[in-house]
Amino acid sequence: MNLASWLPLRALSGWSVRDLNGDLAAGITLAAIAIPEQMATARLGGFAPEIGFLAFVAGSVAFALFGANRHLSAGADSTITPLFAGGLALIATSGSPHYLALAAMLGLMVGLLVTLSGVFRLGWIADLLSVPVTTGFLAGISVHIIVSQLPSLLGLPAESGETVRRVGEIAANLHLTNPWSLALGLGVFTLVFVSEHISARIPAALIGMVLATFAVIAFDLKNRGVEVLGALPNGLPAPAMPTADFQDAQALVPLALLIAIVVMVQTATTSRSFAPRDGDAPDINRDFVGVGAGSILAGLFGAFAVNASPPRTAIVAQTGGRSQLSGLIAAAIVLALGVFGGGLLANVPQAALAGVLMFVAQHILRWQVFAKVWRQAKVEFALILITMIAIVVLPIETGVAIGIGLSLLYGIWGSTRTEPIALAQVPGTSVWWPPSDSSAGEQHPGVLVAAFQAPLSFVNADRFKRGLSDLIDASEGVKLVVLEASNIVEIDYTAAQALIDTIRHCRAKGAVFAIARMESLRAQAALKRFGIAEIVGTQRIFHSVDAAIESLGPGETAAAKTG
Repeated sequence: MNLASWLPLRALSGWSVRDLNGDLAAGITLAAIAIPEQMATARLGGFAPEIGFLAFVAGSVAFALFGANRHLSAGADSTITPLFAGGLALIATSGSPHYLALAAMLGLMVGLLVTLSGVFRLGWIADLLSVPVTTGFLAGISVHIIVSQLPSLLGLPAESGETVRRVGEIAANLHLTNPWSLALGLGVFTLVFVSEHISARIPAALIGMVLATFAVIAFDLKNRGVEVLGALPNGLPAPAMPTADFQDAQALVPLALLIAIVVMVQTATTSRSFAPRDGDAPDINRDFVGVGAGSILAGLFGAFAVNASPPRTAIVAQTGGRSQLSGLIAAAIVLALGVFGGGLLANVPQAALAGVLMFVAQHILRWQVFAKVWRQAKVEFALILITMIAIVVLPIETGVAIGIGLSLLYGIWGSTRTEPIALAQVPGTSVWWPPSDSSAGEQHPGVLVAAFQAPLSFVNADRFKRGLSDLIDASEGVKLVVLEASNIVEIDYTAAQALIDTIRHCRAKGAVFAIARMESLRAQAALKRFGIAEIVGTQRIFHSVDAAIESLGPGETAAAKTG
């Protein structure tokens, strides 16, 4: 391991004074975007707005210290907030001291899991969720956000419980809608929506929140039933371990695992989308450490788990940010507001924050992905719908678990459907390719060249054995069977036994068995470990199909059998 790569402040390495203007502009813009967003996200989870500020500061400072990506912004995130809020609500009353302690403990646990995943280079975990399942997950989260914010948008009493029941209660109370709250919420939503289509760099959410606050004061809307935040406490809490006990921690383990996976998926996606401009590959594992450290720091200050934010990261990149100094500048501004400016937020209407979250909800719906998957992969479109419905109807953590399970099962199902195929030589070349109606290719008399286009494992071992044996049986007068193994990157024990059985079946038919183009070092090691190389004979393992045919073709098979 290169210890230098794990030193703090890597995301600030190479910084110079000429980068200051870009980082300053990006930091101020990021703060303007983050202030209303972090307040709204905290409120979405049942927390006071200042807790969202703490999460943002913790995520920004920790990532600047330990992360690698120069643009990535970490903080409170609407993707995971409904997830842990729904899980915590099953254990404690939302907003209670026990709820807050559980959230802080959960932040520590998620942070530890994500950090360790980075240290031990487990970035592959981010690939557990396929794009359709992730799309369904985000669609379900979007529905949760909309349902949770409708009461504030309409000026109705807050609802709790299952999503479907809450929809029914909101519908029954529509006649009680406060027109002032609705106007403020829709106004903020419209402003942010329109501004987004003009330029994402416009701090429309902050502008909308300020205008809505002025409207509350100017028209005395508090006396017209409009709910406001109230003054926030000034000051910064001292770091401390959460007061949750061991039984609470045990109950949080499944939820922590699910949230950690979602955080890793989103962090990896963000890191890859905003890769270094110098051509270097993104250091996803290092970014896991940065985001994980942010959750740990947030938990110590009584906040909740943080996540990488693609929209905020895009803002930093688009406004000229050159390093994580932009995130530190934004964190300083947000911290100053939280420590000294709590009174400035006293008249912010709840409906304005609901309008911000309504925009976030429609923003995370990937309509283009919906349409593409529907046109190109109907089965995977079903995965989108099933995941979305599961997250809406069932407890969120159960829906996420179902989505992850479906993603894995679909991947395994794809491997189980792989069949051995006979190849033909492209005329005039050394390329062996599956024959088609337009190009049948050339066949060599007495030679069968077969390929298996997947890793060999227990999930497809029997299909491999039966399929290749059937190809051998169907090839009349076959004297040489060459397994083109360029796509076989792994062989487990069960698959090794299937391969050995196939070799014996081939020999029983009077043919020689050879292997060509096994490029994977892991697969080569498996041949030796399971004794397959000895059974086949190292002289029958070749770098190319042509070399195998030239050495063992029909003219040479008699000598090869005795070799």
